[in-house]
Amino acid sequence: MSNHKEIFVPDIGDFSEVEVIEILVSPGDTVNAEDSLISVESDKAAMEIPSPDTGVVKEVKVKLGDMVSEGSLILILEPGEGGAVEKASPAKEAPTPQPEAKPAPAPAAPVVRQSPTAKVNASINEASFSKAHASPSVRKFARELGVDLGLVEGSGRKGRITKDDVKGFVKRTLSQPSGGGLGVAPMPEIDFSQWGEVETQPLTKINKLTGQFLHRNWVTVPHVTQFDEADITDMEAFRKSMAAEYKEKGIRITPLVFMMKALVSALKEYPRFNSSLDATGENLMLKSYYNVGIAVDTPGGLVVPVVQDVDRKTLVDLAVELGEISVKARDKKLKPSDMQGGCITISSLGGIGGTKFTPIVNAPEVAILGVSRSKMQPVWNGKEFEPRLMLPLSLSYDHRVIDGADGARFTSFLSRVLSDTRRLLL
Repeated sequence: MSNHKEIFVPDIGDFSEVEVIEILVSPGDTVNAEDSLISVESDKAAMEIPSPDTGVVKEVKVKLGDMVSEGSLILILEPGEGGAVEKASPAKEAPTPQPEAKPAPAPAAPVVRQSPTAKVNASINEASFSKAHASPSVRKFARELGVDLGLVEGSGRKGRITKDDVKGFVKRTLSQPSGGGLGVAPMPEIDFSQWGEVETQPLTKINKLTGQFLHRNWVTVPHVTQFDEADITDMEAFRKSMAAEYKEKGIRITPLVFMMKALVSALKEYPRFNSSLDATGENLMLKSYYNVGIAVDTPGGLVVPVVQDVDRKTLVDLAVELGEISVKARDKKLKPSDMQGGCITISSLGGIGGTKFTPIVNAPEVAILGVSRSKMQPVWNGKEFEPRLMLPLSLSYDHRVIDGADGARFTSFLSRVLSDTRRLLL
C-alpha cells in the first residue's frame, strides 16, 4: 500500500465529533481534488468534506452514523489522474446547514415542565450536576434547558451522558401528565389517513433543532415587535447607479448591504441593542464589535451566517462577502464558526413578498430586524402627495432589555439613516 494515500477529516471548526450522514463515493470511484467525499452534520450545520487529491477510491473507512472529528480516517486513495465521478446515491437526504438561526446559535429543545421526578431550572442540584459524567458542551446544553444531569442516565461510553440522553430526559418529562411549568397539554395523536392519502416526510435534523431553538426563544423571551417604514427612494436610486457600475465586475449590490451599514449606525446610537444577557439573566454584556447575522433561505431550511466587523467594511466589501455566503450556504459549506458571534440579525423577505411580519429574536441576541417588500406610496410633503418608495421594517426585541420607547427610537433612527445615505458616512 506504499502508493496508497490515507485521507483524513480536516479542520471542521469547533466541534470534536460530527455524524457522518452521507457517503458520496464508493470503492472504484475516480475523484478529483475538491470533489466531496462525505457529508457530516453537527448540531448547527451540515458540511461536505472534499478530497485533497485526485485518484481512485480503494477503500472507504467510515459508515453512515459514525462520529468523526479532525484526523479521523475517511478512506484510502490510490493517487492518479482524475475524471468525472458518478457519486453513490445518498442513504438519506442531507439537510442544509442551520442557522441557527444561531441560528443562525445552537438550537435547543423546548422548555420543559417540572414534575415530581424531573426537577428543572431553579431545582438543579449543583452537587449532583457537577459529578455527572458529561462533556462541557453537554453540561452547557443541559443547563440551558434547566435539566439536572444528576437525574439523567448516560448511554455513552462508560456511562457518559450525551445530548440525546438529555433530549430523551426532556421528552419523558414532557410526556408526564402531572407537573407545573406551562401546563400545556400534549398534542393528540391523530390518524390523518382516515380522511385521505397522506405522505410521511421526516424533518431533517436541522429542521428539528431549529424548531426547538425557536420554540425556546418564543417561550422564554418576552417579545415586542415595533413596526415602521423607511423612505428609501434616494437610497434605491444610488444603489441602482452602483449596481450598474459593479455589474461588469461580477459584484451584486443589493439593498441588504445598505441595511447592514444603517443597522450598525443604529447600534452605535443605541448600544443597548448591541448586548446580551448573561446566563444568570442579571447582567447585561455590552459589545464593542458589530457582527450582523443574515437569515438565508435554503432548500434544507433556514441558516444564519454571521458577517464579522460590518462597521469596518465598505458597501462593496459587504456585497462581495454576501455573495460568497450565499454560495457557501447553498453548497453546504458553512462551518459552525461561520454562524457564531452575531450581535443582531436581519431577516429579509423583500424578495418574496408580504407587508409585515414578527421575526423571533435570535437569542442570545436581544433584537432582530425584519424587512418586507418595498412599494411606492403617496407621501404628503407639506404641499402635495408625491410617490416615494417605502420599506416596511419589523423590529422584534427582548422586552427584558429593551423598553418600548427605545424600540420606537431605534426604528425611527434607522429609518432616517436609510432615507439619507449620506448619514452612512457619519
